[in-house]
Amino acid sequence: MLPLITFLSFLSLSLCLCKKKTAMKVAENDLPIHSNSHLLQSLLDSIAKTQSFKGKWSLIRTKLSTLQSHLSDLSTASNNPLYNDILHALSTTLSDALSLSSICHNTNPPDGKLKTQNNIDSVSAKLDSHVRDLEVLVKSGVLHENGSKRECIRAESRNLITRLQIGTTESKNLVLDSLLGLLQEDDKNVLIAVAQGIVPVLVRLLDSSSSPEIKEKTVTAIAKISTVDSSKHVLIAEGLCILNNLLRVLESGSVLGKENSCIALQALGHTKENARAIGSRGGISSLLEICQTGTPNSQAIAAAVLKNLAFFPEIKENFLEENAIMILLRLSNSGTALAQENAISCLCNLISRDNNMKLLVAREGGIESIKNFWDSAPSVESLEAPVLTLRTLAACPSVAELIVDNDLLPRIVGVLNCGVLGVRIAAAKAIYDLGYNTKARKELGEIGCIPPLVRLTEGKAVEEKEAAAKALSNLMIYAGNRKIFSKEERGIVNAVQLLDPVIQNLDKRHPVSLLASLVYSNNCRKQMVASGACVHLQKLAEMEIDGAKKLLDCLGRGKLWGVFTRH
Repeated sequence: MLPLITFLSFLSLSLCLCKKKTAMKVAENDLPIHSNSHLLQSLLDSIAKTQSFKGKWSLIRTKLSTLQSHLSDLSTASNNPLYNDILHALSTTLSDALSLSSICHNTNPPDGKLKTQNNIDSVSAKLDSHVRDLEVLVKSGVLHENGSKRECIRAESRNLITRLQIGTTESKNLVLDSLLGLLQEDDKNVLIAVAQGIVPVLVRLLDSSSSPEIKEKTVTAIAKISTVDSSKHVLIAEGLCILNNLLRVLESGSVLGKENSCIALQALGHTKENARAIGSRGGISSLLEICQTGTPNSQAIAAAVLKNLAFFPEIKENFLEENAIMILLRLSNSGTALAQENAISCLCNLISRDNNMKLLVAREGGIESIKNFWDSAPSVESLEAPVLTLRTLAACPSVAELIVDNDLLPRIVGVLNCGVLGVRIAAAKAIYDLGYNTKARKELGEIGCIPPLVRLTEGKAVEEKEAAAKALSNLMIYAGNRKIFSKEERGIVNAVQLLDPVIQNLDKRHPVSLLASLVYSNNCRKQMVASGACVHLQKLAEMEIDGAKKLLDCLGRGKLWGVFTRH
């Protein structure tokens, strides 16, 4: 019996101690609140007795009323660490203000009027800061959290966003570390943080006179947000403010800062307005400098930004002023595989619609660079850039000759069979442009490009079908290619199927042109009629598609000739 009594006594004592600790903890949490309330009231009483600087103290009294209101609104948040930090800082300020107000009970403060005035202004500024911090807490809703995982992330985001707007430089630096951890953990966290309003806060932080370390971390956070497609529009909405700050980092930031600035600019440079802004503010010069002297990774990202910018004709002059073509050609030979790919893509955008620039690229070794990259490309996907660039170059007749002479035609034909849709389409389009060159047109047929192009007309993507039909229509100018095509079992049938008006967004002029080049062959004409070409052509003629009526007439005459032959 005795051991049981002893155990019960021990249990009772333990419960008492737990209650005492809990009560002490509650009292400890409530201490800043009660302390501030007492200090605030004491300060208000003291201000009523001041004899010097009455105007300044009257203004402080107004601020204290606002503080009282905010403290009342947040009275249930006593267990929140963020709120307690603010309360402790406020307690120090109120204590200083109380001491200072006591000094001002005399008309002639003992420390002199100038020093006292400076001290009052300092206290007033601190009170302003506390008011702003409490306003942020009230508006953020960070003190009202839900228990689900998503709600926890929302609450944590609100908490971090709030803390980035208050406190010291050191505390903001630590908050940014926590924010970066949250953003890097999951793209869904990025979406939640963006929805809670992180972007404007980061932009303001970047725009402020923050330390270099804070600015670097801020740019890192913005760069991470820019990689999530659903969040890009929020960054773009920030306009010139974010661009100007990113460009400053690009020009004079650290290696990591420049790299992350490039990542963010890659997302922002897709609009004409932003491209113009980057071009007019020296961004192209800074990006080209990185292409020459940056780290391998930053070179690749800088070239990607330039690729986007070069798409806009309005700023091509900025590229020319900076000797961009020569810099990009060097990078296409010496950078990493990704840097080379992006440099080639940038050149492609830059030289489009300008034959002089195409000639310059060809004369300065651009075709050799493309050939070398092609032969060492890390994947089939990366071949889209060189294929598109060859297509752009081929539009200049004198450069097309060089492409043929450099043995690039077999490479283009080879990727018509690859498993990457974008590369196949790019190759078919390149063949179309090369088909204007007599030598290339003949050689393309001889090295076997017609069978794979016929297969592309059966593809699922309308763009693939159209690119193949367009290329074939150009190749048919050469009689030898017409003979090769006519031997393809599915050639005529596939081309006729492309005439069907049900297939939308496909330029019907190309299959019409392809079939028109073959209509004078009896065998081909019979295949066209048997495949239902007349039905489709009748509808296309009514739609006034170029060449449809003429081809329909030719097929009609062919039927009559067939009747006369039998009799």
